[in-house]
Amino acid sequence: MIVILTALDLEYQAVRGHLTDPRVHRHTAGTRFELGRLTGGGCRVALGLVGKGNHPSAVITERAIAEFAPSALLFVGVAGALWPGIGLGDVVVATHVYAYHGGTSEDDGFKARPRVWEIGHETDQIARHLYRTESWARRLPAGAAVPAVRFGPIAAGEVVQDSAISAHAQWVRQTYNDALAIEMESAGVAQAAHHNRSLPMAVVRGISDRADGTKTGTDGLNWQPKAMANAAAFAVALAQELAMEHQNHPAREAKSMTDRVQNVARDNARVGVQAGHIHGNVTIGHPPQTQAADPVAQLAELRDRLARARKAQEVDEDTFTAAEGEIAVAAESLSESTKEGRSKAVIALKKLRGLLADVAELAAHVSAVIAAIRGVL
Repeated sequence: MIVILTALDLEYQAVRGHLTDPRVHRHTAGTRFELGRLTGGGCRVALGLVGKGNHPSAVITERAIAEFAPSALLFVGVAGALWPGIGLGDVVVATHVYAYHGGTSEDDGFKARPRVWEIGHETDQIARHLYRTESWARRLPAGAAVPAVRFGPIAAGEVVQDSAISAHAQWVRQTYNDALAIEMESAGVAQAAHHNRSLPMAVVRGISDRADGTKTGTDGLNWQPKAMANAAAFAVALAQELAMEHQNHPAREAKSMTDRVQNVARDNARVGVQAGHIHGNVTIGHPPQTQAADPVAQLAELRDRLARARKAQEVDEDTFTAAEGEIAVAAESLSESTKEGRSKAVIALKKLRGLLADVAELAAHVSAVIAAIRGVL
């Protein structure tokens, strides 16, 4: 799973156009993500909208990481260029993200105290390989020219800069002289990724204006959708490469080949089980005495397992909603503590088993609950 986040609806729609069969995933706090795969049988993607500003972007990024446990995270959008040599529509991949508003105000002026996050080496290498091979350009809109791809720092603050001569613009130019572009969200995303065990993260921006007072004009010429189409094409190609790298990482392959367990038995000891990985139950000695299964407890466990399957995308939203309904019917029927109520519960669970037929583990659990109910009929 790769998480891709955007700040604006226009940016969101550009990335969404690269997904097949997107479906809604609701976070418990109300945030809506969409889950899908990249076109052409690509990796799984969770797409989310964070809104404007570094603070909301940090909150939603943290929420997305906790919800999906992705192997990497991308932030994609448009930005303003800080140098005249950077063309409209160019793609900028951030090598550093400057949170430029940090500082201290003293009698002799303002002293910058920025926070800086650097792109991970492996992510940077993959992005540069995509640039060199131009393989990402296959995802551009039909007939579109291949834009320049630039690697360099991006400045992220809390204001929209649309002047080349304002005090703010001059201060940014003096203090962050190597920054290629300026925007308002990447610092929050970078910090959230850093606080989650340095999750691989990349920022990809399409240049839609020059941050020099001409933004109204460039927006009127539709440079935002053009720039975003370019950024989205590069970002989804990068997402696919990151997912493949995660699956085929040589260090992980080496670990799996050398993952061995050694047990040593001395004196009068006897070896019961010697294994590296055990799936299922293992009993040493006499099996424990079992008590009659409690259908109510099994039903509660089933509800928990269904919720986990939904979170792992093993069960889609429609199936989850229908399954929850049948579990509720079964639970209510069991609470009647009558033969008729238990019969109703069995009927509801048979319907539930049909709904969950594609998830063998859950279907087997449903069968176990049915058997438990029949044991007390």
